[in-house]
Amino acid sequence: MPIPLFNSIASWLLKKRYHQIELFLKYPEEVQQEVLLNLLDFADETEVGLQYGYESITSYQRFAERVPIVTYEEMEPMIERARKGEQNIFWPTAIKWFAKSSGTTNAKSKFIPVSTEALEDCHYKSGKDLLCLYLNNNPDSQLFTGKSLRLGGSKELYEDNGTFFGDLSAILIDNMPFWAELSSTPSNRVSLMSEWEHKLQAIIEESIQENVTSLAGVPSWMLVLLNQVMEKTGKRHLFEIWENLEVYFHGGVSFNPYREQYRQLLPRERFRYYEIYNASEGFFAIQDQNNSQDLLLMLDYGIFYEFIPMDTFGKPEQKVIPLWEVQQGVNYAIIITTNAGLWRYQIGDTVRFTSTSPYRIRITGRTKHHINVFGEELIIENSEEALKRVCAQTGASIKEYTVAPIFMSGGEKGAHEWLVEFRNPPKDLGQFSEQLDKALQQLNSDYEAKRYKNITLNPIQLNVARDNLFYDWLKAKGKLGGQHKIPRLSNSREYMDELLKDNQPISQV
Repeated sequence: MPIPLFNSIASWLLKKRYHQIELFLKYPEEVQQEVLLNLLDFADETEVGLQYGYESITSYQRFAERVPIVTYEEMEPMIERARKGEQNIFWPTAIKWFAKSSGTTNAKSKFIPVSTEALEDCHYKSGKDLLCLYLNNNPDSQLFTGKSLRLGGSKELYEDNGTFFGDLSAILIDNMPFWAELSSTPSNRVSLMSEWEHKLQAIIEESIQENVTSLAGVPSWMLVLLNQVMEKTGKRHLFEIWENLEVYFHGGVSFNPYREQYRQLLPRERFRYYEIYNASEGFFAIQDQNNSQDLLLMLDYGIFYEFIPMDTFGKPEQKVIPLWEVQQGVNYAIIITTNAGLWRYQIGDTVRFTSTSPYRIRITGRTKHHINVFGEELIIENSEEALKRVCAQTGASIKEYTVAPIFMSGGEKGAHEWLVEFRNPPKDLGQFSEQLDKALQQLNSDYEAKRYKNITLNPIQLNVARDNLFYDWLKAKGKLGGQHKIPRLSNSREYMDELLKDNQPISQV
C-alpha cells in the first residue's frame, strides 16, 4: 500500500476512536462502574471469583468490603500455579504470557500475568489511542509517511510449563500484527536482541537509513542511543539525520531531568513531546494535549482504579477510595483491578490529580521510593522539579542521580546525601548544592520545617559521581536498557553505599 494512502486510512481510523474517548470524558464514573461489573461477571467462576462471591457483587461498595487489597508477594503463590499451567485461578481465559519485571536492584523477579484481553483491550488499544490523541491535536501530522524508532528492553521469550515469560516488549512484539513492524524501526530481529550494547549498534545501523518521523522509548536509554547516533554521524543535531522527525513518545521515568538535553538534540520549536504512563501491569494514561505534562487517565481499558491517600498509606486508618472521590493536589497510591486477573492490586506507583474533569494526573513517584526518615515526606516529584530549576539557574545538566538519608548518630543531625552524575557540571558545586537545598524547601513544606535553622536536618551533602558510574552499576547487575531505572529516593542507604564504593575518588560538597 502506498504510504500516502496508508497515512490517510490510518488517520481516519484513529480519529474515529476519539468519539469513544469522549464517552468516558463525559461519563467517567459510569464507565468505571461498568468496567468493574464486567470484570466481576467475566471472572465469577474462577477460583478467586468463587472465593469472594463475585456473582453476588453488584456495587463498588460490596466489592471493596469483600475483596482485600493485595501486593505481588501475596498474589505470588497463585501466579506461580498459573505459570505451571493451571488455569481459571484468577482469570477465566488461559494466561499464556507473563511479563518479567523486577526492581532496579531486586534479584527477585516478578511475573505479571498478561491475558489476551489485556493485550487487545489495553496494551494495543493504548498504542492506537496515543496516535489518535496526537493526530487529533496535530491534524497536519505526517507521522505515517515514515517510521517510528522504538527502543524497548526486548529480549527473547522463554518457555516454562507451556507458558512464556520475558520482557513486556517481547510479549508485545511476539503478538503484534504484521503491519506494525512495517511502520517501525529497527526490525523485530534487532529489537529482540538480548545484549544491550550490541543491540544499540544494530539499531543505529538500521535506523539511520530510514525516514524516522517519531521516537518511542524510555528517556534515559533513548538519550544514550541518540548521543551514539550523533557520535557516529558527526551531525550537529538529529534533524540533519531525520529531517521529518516530529514527535517523541516517552515514559518509564520522569522526563524533567533530561528535557534540556533533548532540546539541544532536537532544536525545533514545533517538535512535540508526548508522555505515556504504562507498566507490565497495564497501560494507564496518555498525554492528551500539546505542550502539557498532564496525563489523561484512560478509563475503558478493562482496568478499574482505586486510590489510597498517601497520608494514610500503610497505617491502621488507611483509606481506599474510588476514582470519583479523588481530589486535586493529593498524593495517592494506585490500586488496580485488571482484565488480566489482578484484583485490587497495589502497583507501587503514586500520582497526583491535576484535574478531575476530565481526570488528569501526574506521576509523583513510588510508594517505596521516597524519603521519610525524619518526617520530611520527600517524593520523586519534589527532587525532579528541584533539579530542573537548579539546572536552569546554573546551566548544568545531569545524567543520573540517587538520594539517601544520612542517619542521626550521637549528637549529629540527619541530612540527605545526593550522588549526581553530571553531563555538564555547574561551575560552582557549592552554589549548586545550596540552590538545590533551597528549591527542595520551596517545593516541600515538611522538608522546609525539618531544615528550619537545621533543627532536624543539616544541609544536603552533594557527591559528584564519576562518568558512567550508574551505567556501569546497572551493567554489572545485567539491567541495561528497557524499563530498568536508577532508584531515585530511598529510605535506606543500600543503593547509595553500593554506588559510593565504586565512586573513587569522591568529589563532595
